[in-house]
Amino acid sequence: MNKLLEELLLEEQQLQFAKFNEDTAWEIGSWLVEYAAQNKLPITIDIQRGEQQLFHASRPGTSADNDQWIKRKVRLVNRFGHSSFYIGQLLKSEGKSLEELFLLAESEYAPHGGCFPIIIKETGVVGTITVSGLPQEDDHKVVVQALKSYLKVD
Repeated sequence: MNKLLEELLLEEQQLQFAKFNEDTAWEIGSWLVEYAAQNKLPITIDIQRGEQQLFHASRPGTSADNDQWIKRKVRLVNRFGHSSFYIGQLLKSEGKSLEELFLLAESEYAPHGGCFPIIIKETGVVGTITVSGLPQEDDHKVVVQALKSYLKVD
């Protein structure tokens, strides 16, 4: 396995919650909105627990296209239980498309960075935190930065 894939899996191991509720979603979502405003980032932010959307905000410069990207990224993370960036990099390392490796259409699933699983320790994936609007690696990094800040992980 290549170094980037190992680092992405390590992030998933490190960035886990003891619990996650509406207040958690609000705190992380609010942090992301503030960060985006300070850095003038054109992003849409989405936090879901299961089928329930707990937080959603769009910054200037985004469009309904970002909402569609979020739906496709969330679908992918819910399917595989890994960050959308990890799945995209896994496909890249295999030299295969999502359809070739998993028989899934990219019109429904987006293997592009920006969606991170909400993982409860000793339970598993219960939701997603997603950012859309930047290049995929930057979308991923913004979500990871928010999680590290909230969870107080270096």
